[in-house]
Parts: sequence; C-alpha cells; structure tokens
Amino acid sequence: MRVAIGSDHAGFSYKGALLEMIREEGHEVIDLGTYSHEPADYPDYAEKVALAVREGTAERGLLICGSAVGVSVAANKVPGVRAGVCHDTYSAHQGVEHDDMNVLCIGERVIGIELAREIVRSFLGASFSAGGRHLRRLNKVLDLEKQWQR
Repeated sequence: MRVAIGSDHAGFSYKGALLEMIREEGHEVIDLGTYSHEPADYPDYAEKVALAVREGTAERGLLICGSAVGVSVAANKVPGVRAGVCHDTYSAHQGVEHDDMNVLCIGERVIGIELAREIVRSFLGASFSAGGRHLRRLNKVLDLEKQWQR
C-alpha cells in the first residue's frame, strides 16, 4: 500500500518513527513534510496529504500534529477525504471498515509511540466492508459532500 505521511513540528518526531515502521512492514511511504522541528503550520501538511489521497497518489494518508484535531479539520476540507482522529486501535480499524476512512490523524502529545504504532497497523490492516448499511451510510456522506460543494 502507498501511504502519504505528513506532520507539523508537533508531530515531527512521531512522523519519523512511524514512517520507518510503515516501510519496514512493506508499504511504500510518501513523506510530504515537515522535515524539522521548526514551527510549521499544520494546514499546509494536511492539504498535501489529503490531495495525495484524493488524487490517488496514495491509497491512505497519515497525519500527525500535537492533538490530531487540527490536521483532521483541515484534511476534511478536501473533497474525497475522510479523515478521523483515532487514539485507539478499535477506532482506527472500525473507521476504515465502516466509514471508509482514508486518512488517520494522531496526536503526538496525546498518546505514546507504541500505541501510535499499533493504531497505524490497525488502520493499514483494515478494509472497507462495502456492504449493506456501511455502503448506504458512506453514500449519504458522499451526497452531503457533493451538496455542499456547490
């Protein structure tokens, strides 16, 4: 799987550790920055990751900031992106299986690195169920998105 990853300065340390883990597990990673601890604005990196997912350059996205909230809000402004804040493994896999979440957002200041690794593994290992109520609900979400793009 091809994964786009990005962070601001508050998520930079985890970005490096998670990028390495994702590669070690056989996935291709597209590193979209930031590349240092220097102050950086999270919307810039959320947009880069979201566009990579929207345009098909990456199948999934991973965003890291201090809390995960800012990158989630920003990424969800890009049509076609379904970003979720997940600080537990259940939400990470259920978000994909039930909601077709395609961008995972985690907060470096909220969880430890080992839990972050487990969450990323759950996210990357999950697949959308594409059945019954989940597909019906996803289609309703997509209809909302189209309605408000006008």
